[in-house]
Amino acid sequence: MANPVMNSNNFQQQMHAGQQQPGWYQNAAPQAPSGQQQSPYGQSQAYGAQQAAQQAAFQQNMEQAFRAPAAGAAETGRMTYNDIVGKTALMLTLVVIGGAIGWTMPALMLIGAIVGLVLGLVNSFKREPSPVLIMGYALAEGLFLGGISASFEAAYGGIVLQAVLGTVSVFAVMLALYTSGKFRPTPRMTKIVMAAMIGYMLFMLLNLVLTFTGVANLRLGAMGLIVGAVAVLLAAYSLTMDFEMGAQGVKNGVPQKYSWTVAFGLTVTLIWLYVEILRILSILRSDD
Repeated sequence: MANPVMNSNNFQQQMHAGQQQPGWYQNAAPQAPSGQQQSPYGQSQAYGAQQAAQQAAFQQNMEQAFRAPAAGAAETGRMTYNDIVGKTALMLTLVVIGGAIGWTMPALMLIGAIVGLVLGLVNSFKREPSPVLIMGYALAEGLFLGGISASFEAAYGGIVLQAVLGTVSVFAVMLALYTSGKFRPTPRMTKIVMAAMIGYMLFMLLNLVLTFTGVANLRLGAMGLIVGAVAVLLAAYSLTMDFEMGAQGVKNGVPQKYSWTVAFGLTVTLIWLYVEILRILSILRSDD
């Protein structure tokens, strides 16, 4: 690991300033004025004085460098784990705030679903993260989750708490597996999961059309449980992909602003996971 003092901005500035001073790394004695010849004794005396001044300046700069704090995220502008945790916590807080509003005003659920879908697509395809749009997504999805949670809670008392605990449990397990190194996403598995996600989205679109036309709802009964279980597995693996994205970003020193991208990905996955667990629990509870 590189010495933090050597990497600090203060040290680099001091070294740069020192390099601009005459004689810092030049051991040649000062030249005698034109037309005069300096004696060997005078050259030695001037050389010694110059060396003493150089040593004093170097020692002073080193003392200042060692007293200065090590360069951190604010100085380097690079992403850290604290950035990811802080922004993810902010996003989830906004989801909860939006959820509280949506719970008391379920009529806003449809608006939240539409706005959340639009902002989710916009943020997914933007080259640069937009904190305002990402936070707007969290609030809109909160309105949707609050409305749908209220309707499920009215039908099945206590189901929301069960879904929240289930979501937290899956997140904790996947985080523990990832940090322990026992489970990491692989390129081959990621391709399989991405293909499965595309298939899942196509299935959901088909089911949406069938439901609105009154033909059938494929998310009910045994079929609903199977699809829900597959969706939970996909969401769980997606969490490890989000963890990996954050870890690689920190390792490679990407700009700090991209911690918003990681926070956005984690929020999307957690919302998806919560909705799927809520659906599974509703099917199980309906059979009681």
